[in-house]
Amino acid sequence: MYIIIGGGGDVGYYLTQNLLRQGHEVLLLEKDNARFQNLSEELDQSVFKGDACEAITMEEAGARRADAVIAVTGEDEDNLVICQMAKKRFNVARTIARLNNPRHEQLFMKLGIDVTVSPTKSILSLIESELPGQRFVLLMTLKRAGLELLEMSVPPLSSVVGKQLNQINLPRRSNIALIIRGDEPIVPSGEVRVEANDEIYALVNREGEEELRRTFGTA
Repeated sequence: MYIIIGGGGDVGYYLTQNLLRQGHEVLLLEKDNARFQNLSEELDQSVFKGDACEAITMEEAGARRADAVIAVTGEDEDNLVICQMAKKRFNVARTIARLNNPRHEQLFMKLGIDVTVSPTKSILSLIESELPGQRFVLLMTLKRAGLELLEMSVPPLSSVVGKQLNQINLPRRSNIALIIRGDEPIVPSGEVRVEANDEIYALVNREGEEELRRTFGTA
């Protein structure tokens, strides 16, 4: 694949290195002259001096033949411009944007960005998973399907304890994917009874997330 990366900070640098090692053709765009000089000493021809927000730079970088454009600058606005331009002007099939502020996620998706990656959101999820007593953790967002993968630990006093799955009123767009009881994985079926401290992995859309929290007593 030919991949263009906008933003030569640490994220762009390490991403370029890894993609090159995997055998991809990669071009990293960096507008700051001093940073460009440092990058070019290590990346040689895989770094290009220019502003990825400018159409002329993207044209010179060969965006028309790019398989993917990845924007990882420190500014959400710049990442949005880079991906939108790649998509609409150069018909790039796949655009990925770093999202520094998780609140911008819905805007990016509405404006046609294929994938957003939020380091802040990922870090928060990791921290939440390590907090004592935390029973509800977002593991993954499946943006194209509009679903989230959640991990829930059923509280001993939850109203669902002792009930079969087919007796629980689940949100319409939700699906129990797996139950872990102790060290034993259990494939969900309607007859499986929920027990206290079961670890439940569920797919649910954003609208059903709060309802799922209430159902399992984790709100």
